[in-house]
Amino acid sequence: MRFSYYPDTDTLYIDLLDRPGADVLEVAADFVVDVDSEGRPVGIEFEHASERIDLSKLEVEGLHTSLSLERAQDRAG
Repeated sequence: MRFSYYPDTDTLYIDLLDRPGADVLEVAADFVVDVDSEGRPVGIEFEHASERIDLSKLEVEGLHTSLSLERAQDRAG
């Protein structure tokens, strides 16, 4: 899973699966879910993200990904 924020458009995109999207489902205004050809969600997009979501922190609970997070932090800083 990958989180990407695009400040020029204030869009947050969450890649759920590494698969191409085949359709878009508008869940609410400025909130869409990309689905594959079998209807499985592959991504979530939030437009005007900073107005709707607290982007100041990201917390992960219950996942065994601490190693991946540590590697990402090492690369970033």
